[in-house]
Amino acid sequence: MHIPDGFLDAKACIATGALGAGAIAYGLKKTKMTLARPEVPKIALIGAFIFAAQMLNFPVSGATSGHFLGGALASILFGPAVGVVMMSAVLIVQALVFQDGGLTVLGANIFCSGVIGSYVGYGVYRLGLTLLRGKATKAVTFLAAWCSIVAASCAVAVLLAWSGTFPLNVALTAMAGWHSLIGIGEGLVTALVVAYLAERNVTFDSASASKEASAV
Repeated sequence: MHIPDGFLDAKACIATGALGAGAIAYGLKKTKMTLARPEVPKIALIGAFIFAAQMLNFPVSGATSGHFLGGALASILFGPAVGVVMMSAVLIVQALVFQDGGLTVLGANIFCSGVIGSYVGYGVYRLGLTLLRGKATKAVTFLAAWCSIVAASCAVAVLLAWSGTFPLNVALTAMAGWHSLIGIGEGLVTALVVAYLAERNVTFDSASASKEASAV
């Protein structure tokens, strides 16, 4: 899902650059208010896992690339603001060091993968908890992660069409179609990781995410 340089026009790059920068600033502010110091090593560990998983990507016909996202995992564990900051850091390092994703479209990658991926995943997860009266299940986590990556891929398709790179139907078919399948793996990995940590009483998001949600 990393968009390369040259795939978006100036208006899309400028608009998403502004949105991405605003989301990072907001995320840093909320993180400073809600993040407890003991959580920092845990964030670094999950961030490293997401970084490594995202490096395994493959080309998607008619669009950019497909890979594990991680936005839902980060936001479920730490809250969406922290998720955006984590995803942004991963995407920035990948673009600057590994040339995985373009520099002129860095804002677009942050907006699609970081902002949309984190907030859609977190929103679906919280909705599932509400409907199930606070009982988190692997199915809820799976659905949150699946929706997260599909929503992010649809946003990429819309940006490609807005820039005139591909017709919307071609971009949506390629991106949403492939990522609907990739989302199965994303959902399984996310559900297993969250369940594994819960079974071992490793606490992450609960307190800080609840404070963050009430503060938004």
